[in-house]
Amino acid sequence: MRIVMIGAGYVGLVSGACFADFGHDVTCVDKAEDKIARLHAGVMPIYEPGLDSLVAKNVAQKRLSFTTDLADAVRGADAVFIAVGTPSRRGDGQADLSYVYAAAEEVAGHLDGFTVIVNKSTVPVGTGDEVEAIVRRTNPQADFAVVSNPEFLREGAAIEDFKRPDRVVLGVEDERAKAVMQNIYRPLNLNESPILFTGRRTSELIKYAANAFLAMKITFINEMADLCEVLGADVQQVARGIGLDKRIGGKFLHAGPGYGGSCFPKDTLALTRTAQEAGRPTRLIETTVAVNADRKKAMATRIAAAAGGDLTGRRVAVLGLTFKPNTDDMRDAPSLDIVPALLALGAEVHAFDPEGRHEAEPLLPGITFADGPYEAAEGAAVLAILTEWDQFRALDLRRLKAVMAAPVVVDLRNIYRTSEMAEAGFTYSAIGRGAG
Repeated sequence: MRIVMIGAGYVGLVSGACFADFGHDVTCVDKAEDKIARLHAGVMPIYEPGLDSLVAKNVAQKRLSFTTDLADAVRGADAVFIAVGTPSRRGDGQADLSYVYAAAEEVAGHLDGFTVIVNKSTVPVGTGDEVEAIVRRTNPQADFAVVSNPEFLREGAAIEDFKRPDRVVLGVEDERAKAVMQNIYRPLNLNESPILFTGRRTSELIKYAANAFLAMKITFINEMADLCEVLGADVQQVARGIGLDKRIGGKFLHAGPGYGGSCFPKDTLALTRTAQEAGRPTRLIETTVAVNADRKKAMATRIAAAAGGDLTGRRVAVLGLTFKPNTDDMRDAPSLDIVPALLALGAEVHAFDPEGRHEAEPLLPGITFADGPYEAAEGAAVLAILTEWDQFRALDLRRLKAVMAAPVVVDLRNIYRTSEMAEAGFTYSAIGRGAG
């Protein structure tokens, strides 16, 4: 199948490379000339484990190409995927669909034969209807169908998620489009991956409902962590105890500083706005959004308290800035709330992140970026672990203690054992582990 992917960002590039690896002929289109030039040179615009080799392999086998020429790419395509950004709109938090609608209008003028236009971007319910109206208005003679195909990719594990998905959701209103999408995803039949065909609006809502539910699950265990600290319980054991219940499951029950990233914050906001506009407010999700925002802001106070309360002129070491490990994504990362709050408390912040420095530097002015964890910890009154990168899980505690001004660690990801830190001579503060 001939596939065009509009948008060579996180979703578009990963999806395009994986479709090419399935054997399809894929062209990724992006307006950013510098991004396309870097891709031609084999330089990835994002950090995702395994993506560079997957792209190189399929470029070499001439199944994957990159261009800024949308018109040439779209002509003769079987399917055109729209994978552009849908950031939260300023003012009301609803998804900004301007890039989606602009892409639809541009695609409309170049359609050649029956073409399936696929919304891969995360969009509110009814967006597919509007895309269809835009294309029909722009090109009344076009032969096309619009499909919803939301992505469910975890940053850091996106290739595995694409090739071995929990499910593929396809919102289809046209039998010809259904046949095209079945052909595109046929390689997944070998893995017996569930492929769910629904109505288009149902498919659009599934994406938001899934992310909102996971966000609520994270927020729930974070509130249980706060309760554990007061009652002298251990949130990790609580999470395991409830997670073994198959009705609940153990995933997304890891207490921490609050959720962030490219999906949960904007998708929960968009869903609450959609529900409010529909006259059916989602109170659970509204509360989840508020509780999560408050939690991230409170983490700086926790770090200050561990260091004695006053951070004026004192050095704070921060390990990890990205919202999760194995990505360079800084979107809505907890560090964007925590670090400025530490600076406001008078701290001198030295930070290290294995992959996020180039994204973090323009977002976190006023801090010093270190070349490694021990360099960040040099002379620090307290060290805070914000992201659970693997290389932070086995730090040389003796060396760490030797370089710090005071052996105080605030572990916002619970990657160390309380007994281990005590034996090493550290004052150790973790999340929801009042029992030690």
